[in-house]
Amino acid sequence: MDRRKFLATTGAGAAAVAVGTPESASAFVPKQPFAAPGRDFPKVCGDLGNQNHSPLKQISRRTINRLGGAWHTNLEGGSTAQAQQSTAVVQNGVLYVQTTQQNVFAVDGRTGAIRWKTNVGTRTTNMRGVALGEGRVYSTSGANIVYALDQRTGAILWQKQLITDAEGGMDSGCDPQNGQCGGATGTLAGAVVYHDGLIYVGMQGSTGGARGRAYALHAATGEIAWIFWGAPGEGQFGNDSWEGDSWKTGGAVPWIHPAIDPELGLVYWTFSGPYPRTDGSSRAGDNLFANSIVAIDAKTGKRRWHFQSVHHDIWDMDNVMAPVLADIRIGGRLRKVVVYGSKVGMYYILDRRTGEAVHGMEERPVEQDVRQKTAATQPFPGGEPFTPQAPRFDNATRPVPFYEFGGLYTPHWDRPTIIFPGAGGGADWAHLSFNPFTGWIYVGYGLINSGFSNAREGRVNTSRPLGEFFAGGIAAVDPRTNTPVWTKDGEWSLAHGNGILTTAGRVMFQGGPDGLLHAMNDETGETLWSFQTGAGVHTSPIAYEIDGEQYIAVFAGGNGLPYPDIPRGDHLWAFKLGGTVAPAATPVPPAKRNDIRTTAVTGTSTVVLGRVWNATTGQPGPTENLVAQNAMAPQHLRVPVGSEVTFINPVGNAGAHAAVSFFDNEFDTGVLMPGQSATHIFATPGTYFYNDSVYPQNTGKIVVY
Repeated sequence: MDRRKFLATTGAGAAAVAVGTPESASAFVPKQPFAAPGRDFPKVCGDLGNQNHSPLKQISRRTINRLGGAWHTNLEGGSTAQAQQSTAVVQNGVLYVQTTQQNVFAVDGRTGAIRWKTNVGTRTTNMRGVALGEGRVYSTSGANIVYALDQRTGAILWQKQLITDAEGGMDSGCDPQNGQCGGATGTLAGAVVYHDGLIYVGMQGSTGGARGRAYALHAATGEIAWIFWGAPGEGQFGNDSWEGDSWKTGGAVPWIHPAIDPELGLVYWTFSGPYPRTDGSSRAGDNLFANSIVAIDAKTGKRRWHFQSVHHDIWDMDNVMAPVLADIRIGGRLRKVVVYGSKVGMYYILDRRTGEAVHGMEERPVEQDVRQKTAATQPFPGGEPFTPQAPRFDNATRPVPFYEFGGLYTPHWDRPTIIFPGAGGGADWAHLSFNPFTGWIYVGYGLINSGFSNAREGRVNTSRPLGEFFAGGIAAVDPRTNTPVWTKDGEWSLAHGNGILTTAGRVMFQGGPDGLLHAMNDETGETLWSFQTGAGVHTSPIAYEIDGEQYIAVFAGGNGLPYPDIPRGDHLWAFKLGGTVAPAATPVPPAKRNDIRTTAVTGTSTVVLGRVWNATTGQPGPTENLVAQNAMAPQHLRVPVGSEVTFINPVGNAGAHAAVSFFDNEFDTGVLMPGQSATHIFATPGTYFYNDSVYPQNTGKIVVY
């Protein structure tokens, strides 16, 4: 059953919110400064402020029961080889979308017929949407090339190679001859944005040490207008926040598209965490502009202001998102704000002109580890988080046993430490929606732990402990108080591209990893309608109108996060009132645990602890392994009910090991010294996860049939 938590929307100077009719609700929300999408949806997230709201209202709470499939197109011939993360855009009744297979499509919005298709390469990247402007479609490829296509025909008009050493000469403080650009690493990523003669393009690659850069290109020619470096070079503001030369491979990449305020002439871009991702020992300092939102002059690329949400990040808590711009009233005063924050499970609501925190900001002391050179304090905004900020034992954040664990900003060193929100928890990169009728922002969140270590001495970032559960939900947050109005926990994580679209029909739309697209009441989150698309939905739904008829469209193609076995595809769907196209077949849903997916081993009833299984020889490896997640040999064992399984710590191991099942308490070998063993008879069919109480990342699974 859905859990809803309703909180008071009162606070110092907060305006009350009427949630009856659209007319009464909207009276409390100022007119927004951004041109509403209207009958088109010409940009990812709808408008320059990323409000992800459509003023169309033909599809409403009263008519939603008549919504059905208008048409369905498999863009890549029904391929399930690639996941899809690209949100479609619409102009003059034509949809434009790019597949992971590097094809850009123009699709008739009334029929689903493909008007043209243009290939832009073979190397894939996380391209999340094209841009439209000046009669062109702007796209990127995994080969780091930006393309401008003719909007009518798909013909390539120009192309521009980016992420090159030659970029170092543009007043960047970067010397490519000495490797100060961080190398030609990383790939272009995120949705492209067009505004006033320029296009804005981001990139990814901080996990490999790419030095982040945000680009503005001239839309007519592709020539670079400016580059903003995520890790400032020598002589640039913020460079002194990096120890030594650590900025050269500093990460801080902008892998999600920005928001733009045309009136202020500012681009608001969010930058990821620093590199090395979980080891801060070599990069003392706050590490600007990692984990920051930066307000950049749209024409010149100069920094106007910045706000860093996590100082000296060692948790991959990068808060990269598509910022949302809105005008709201607080205490009778009109405030132009930008909403920022994601993985931490709380929002930083800042003044768009100055970066001032409109609800205040407290720098709180946090737990320290001198080896990690941790920051003494971290910023906490006024208001309340919309997710828990520490693991709990009553939901999916229940930590896997024997790991150290803690809340937000708990440091780690050589032993993996579970924290929540994790790197994939909180809201991650799910697109928000600002609804001018309720005045609330809506977001999907994930309940996913991470287990971090710092990768020293052979230990690895275990990221998501094997056997843990995944879940998530939706939150409605009032930006006037920065307080959740309601939260709705569910069975799926909704933090990875599961964007929310709100509409003037007072219905909001969101898809999930199981392939279902849901329409919900925007006041309560109650599900009103559902439709099976055939693959996980990790893009934002959109709304458009043709000849007075409203459509909802979504591109369903799956995703690799956080469910590796999520159903994939290439399903582009459109819906309208009276639509008769039947739903897709229901795919096998992904596992709700971080499953062990190695091939099952049969024909043995022995597990050797601290060893990695050699699939070629069918035997345990010859040496002890203390850090690998698969250091159980075999890691995945399949036995018939009634089998007696023996767990052995072999003589060749140097230290103690154990095997303890979780969360079902099926067996516990106790601590076994080298040469010792223990047995257990499995009397009940089921799947049993277990780990080593001494080295908890070593995890196995036994399936009893």
